[in-house]
Amino acid sequence: MAAKILVVEDEASVRSMILFVLSQSGYETLEAEDAEQTRQRIAEQIPDLILMDWMLPGDANGIELTRELKRHPLARDVPIIMLTARGEEDDKVRGLECGADDYITKPFSPKELSARIKVVLRRVAPHTVEDPVVVGLLRLDPRSHRVSAGDSPIELGPTEFRLLHFFMTHLDRVYSRTMLLDQVWGTNVYIEERTVDVHIRRLRKALEPFGADSYVQTVRGAGYRFAEPDAN
Repeated sequence: MAAKILVVEDEASVRSMILFVLSQSGYETLEAEDAEQTRQRIAEQIPDLILMDWMLPGDANGIELTRELKRHPLARDVPIIMLTARGEEDDKVRGLECGADDYITKPFSPKELSARIKVVLRRVAPHTVEDPVVVGLLRLDPRSHRVSAGDSPIELGPTEFRLLHFFMTHLDRVYSRTMLLDQVWGTNVYIEERTVDVHIRRLRKALEPFGADSYVQTVRGAGYRFAEPDAN
């Protein structure tokens, strides 16, 4: 599953260049030109990474918006790379202290941008580089498309596999049915929200013989969360 990257940049020409580079690298892209649009995009779909311009029009610049997102209940764990023409050491420190995970000074090359993104995703979101993921007794390998509990293989359908992969790489965060549809099925697929419940039941049934069905937790009135039972 390709990582989704939100590009927050008010200059249309720069934004278009970044979006092109990202699409050529195989990433899915979202875009916003100011803080208000960024909030709207976050409400619609949680990205895997945000490229944040420092100088933004409107009610918040990139520094202020980064601080705001790091307090957001769903977006606080999303890595943010700050993009800015400010190259002084004090500016870099300020950018990192506000919560940014990395800092790229303009102008930058497409190669540098791609390399920085890969490093940050590898550090904070192992699912985007297809590394095996382990949570409790569960192990999921995206490359071989295998799931196991200890030495025992677990048979999953393709949708349940994607759903479990998403859950295992987004631990202890509550996702509504709409969010899961966007993140697992994609924004261009139009199916009913109750379809999520069907696949959740199938996933739990597959995990039940191994005592892992309780990892998939229902949060009444909000959606679903994935966590080891004793971790809460």
